[in-house]
Amino acid sequence: MSDPVGIGFIGAGEISILHAKAVKQIPGAKLVGLWNRSPERAKERAEWYGCKRYETPEELVADPEIGAVFVLTDLDTHLQYAKLAMEAGKHVLVEKPLTATVAEIEEMRATAERMGVVCVPGFNMIHEASIARARTLIQGGDVGKVVSCYVMYNIHHSEERASTLPGMVRHILAHNIYTMNYLVGRPTRVTAFKAMRHYEALDKEDLAMVLLELECGGIAHLCASFAADDLSADPWTFMVKVIGTAGTTRYTYQDWVEAKKGISHSRVYTAYQETITNEDRYFVDVCLKGGAPLQNLDDAMIVQKVIDGVEKSIAEGISVPIV
Repeated sequence: MSDPVGIGFIGAGEISILHAKAVKQIPGAKLVGLWNRSPERAKERAEWYGCKRYETPEELVADPEIGAVFVLTDLDTHLQYAKLAMEAGKHVLVEKPLTATVAEIEEMRATAERMGVVCVPGFNMIHEASIARARTLIQGGDVGKVVSCYVMYNIHHSEERASTLPGMVRHILAHNIYTMNYLVGRPTRVTAFKAMRHYEALDKEDLAMVLLELECGGIAHLCASFAADDLSADPWTFMVKVIGTAGTTRYTYQDWVEAKKGISHSRVYTAYQETITNEDRYFVDVCLKGGAPLQNLDDAMIVQKVIDGVEKSIAEGISVPIV
C-alpha cells in the first residue's frame, strides 16, 4: 500500500494531543478526523489537528477514508467503541487502561478474530529503545537469572488532574505491570497496598505499591504515585530496573528532560512522547504489513488478572495467586 492509512480518533482528551503529534511524524499514516462527546472540545481539537470533525462515532467509523481507529475515551466506554470500530472493519488501538474486566477483553478479542482486524492494547512504555534492549538482554540470558524487577513511577499530579483519572491502580499501575510482564514474564502471586497521602477531596488512592512473585523465580516491586515528586539526586520519576545474577538493565525518564510544562507533568519528559510515537508507528506497520504487535490482547488479559489480584489483595489484606 502506497497511500497512508487513515486514522480516526474516538475521544479528543489530553492523550489525543500526543497521538496527533505522533501520527504527524509517521509517513504511513494520516489523521483523517475525530469525534468527542463534547462538541466544543471536538471542534477545538479538530482545528488544532487540521482534521475532520464527526457528529457521531458511527459517522466516523463509516468513513471509507479511515482504516484504523484510536479509542481514546474513558475506560468504561472502551469496549463499546472498540467493537463499533471493529464491526465496521477498522483496525483498533485502545488506550490504557484497556477495560474493567477480563471478560471485556475476551469479548474484544473475539470481535477482532471474527472481523479479521487488528486490535492492540495501547501500553506505550514498552515502545522505548532502552526497554527493547533490556528485553533482548534478559530474554537472551545475558543478565543471568532474574533476581528482581523494579518499575517505579513518582510524578505529582494536581488534584484537579487526578480527578479525571481512575486512580493509581487502574491508571498507572497497569502500565507498570505491563512493562514488568514484557521484560521478565508473568507473575504468580501479588501482595498490594494503597494509600491517600496528598489529595483531600478525592475518594481515590494517590499511591499504590505491589510485590509480585514471578514465574521465573524472581520478585518484582512496582510503585505508582501521584502523591509527590521524587526530588532526590537520582529520582525515581519513572524508572525501570532489572537486576540479574550476571548483569543489570536500567531505564529512566530523567535522561531526557525539557525545562517546560508538560500536559500533566511539571516538565516535559522527552522519551514519553517518543514512546507514543513509536507505539503508533508500530501499530500502523502492523495494519499495513500484517506483522505481530509487541504484545496482544492475551497479554492484556494477564495484566487485567494482576489488577484484579491487586484490588483483592488491598480489599482483603491477603496475598493473592494469579491464575
